[in-house]
Amino acid sequence: MARRKKIYEGKAKILYEGPEPGTIVQYFKDDATAFNAEKKDVIDGKGVLNNRLSEYFMSGLNAVGVPTHFLKRLNMREQLVRACEIIPLEVIVRNYAAGSLSKRLGIEEGTQLPRPIVEYCYKDDALGDPLVTEEHIAAFGWASQQDMDDILSLALRVNDFMSGLMLGVGIRLVDFKIEVGRVYEGDFQRLVVADEISPDSCRLWDIETGRKLDKDVFRRDLGNLSDAYSEVARRLGVMPKSAPVTKPTLIN
Repeated sequence: MARRKKIYEGKAKILYEGPEPGTIVQYFKDDATAFNAEKKDVIDGKGVLNNRLSEYFMSGLNAVGVPTHFLKRLNMREQLVRACEIIPLEVIVRNYAAGSLSKRLGIEEGTQLPRPIVEYCYKDDALGDPLVTEEHIAAFGWASQQDMDDILSLALRVNDFMSGLMLGVGIRLVDFKIEVGRVYEGDFQRLVVADEISPDSCRLWDIETGRKLDKDVFRRDLGNLSDAYSEVARRLGVMPKSAPVTKPTLIN
């Protein structure tokens, strides 16, 4: 096998040059991190589950006309995506109070918000991904006003799709974050949902019991993270109960 060129390695994924110009291979690791990587562990099978779940969500978004960078899954841990210029923002959509919103505003976790709230954080691990306003985004040129209008529209459309999907399997979509990238086609630019959508980037609670089925299980030591993610995959029919999620040897 030809040795692939690594482009970038983050906390949960490795990016390699793709087989065709304008493509990237995204490899999902088993690493779990929290609190800006202050807490770390390796969870066998996590990368397999996130790859399959992100494929499921991204394919669904593509099918309903919400553009994403996802092209196809290559194997249990890798997917082929379009190369894009990532806007340096985390776009957070909140349906219920949880996490930092509860701490900042003193709202009890689980409180339903009057409407979905969209927040933006500047992507910078060294700074802890600080919360920013549209004024910051415009002043520093991270995105134009037209970009922001499109980003808001994308975020709310993803929220509608994901909320309905999860409700159908008895899961409450509390909040989630996405990244958005610019794809260039000649002189034309469009924005697409990029990175991943998985339990790593969503808060998912069982509607009946309130059981957490997302990375808060790891953050708060609430049980086995792989079991929580497997439950989400099982309910969605993404992976059969007997599907192996063991960790293979990575060959570069």
